[in-house]
Amino acid sequence: VGFNGSSVVLPCSSTEHHLELQDINVHWRHNDKIVFDIVKGEDSVEQQNPLYNNRVQTFPEEYERRNFSIKLNNITHADAGVFICFITHSSSSDQETETVRLVINGV
Repeated sequence: VGFNGSSVVLPCSSTEHHLELQDINVHWRHNDKIVFDIVKGEDSVEQQNPLYNNRVQTFPEEYERRNFSIKLNNITHADAGVFICFITHSSSSDQETETVRLVINGV
């Protein structure tokens, strides 16, 4: 739950601790829009939807612990809904998925 104009942390973590960070890709999506990508352990905004420009904060110091949560700043009612975090591994076809439902309160 977040309030209009505030910030919220959307959790996402991997259980695959044996993989190298450079073998992990993380894809955050909201209504099929690209919110944020972490490609081979590096932040990537190359294809980020303009709605999320300069609004997503990551925690690179947490990547080694397989924590790929993001902080979404200045949230609006348009951000309400389901965010999906897909974690893929380049060394296998395995995929982990986490779903977060964001509810916006306030006017």
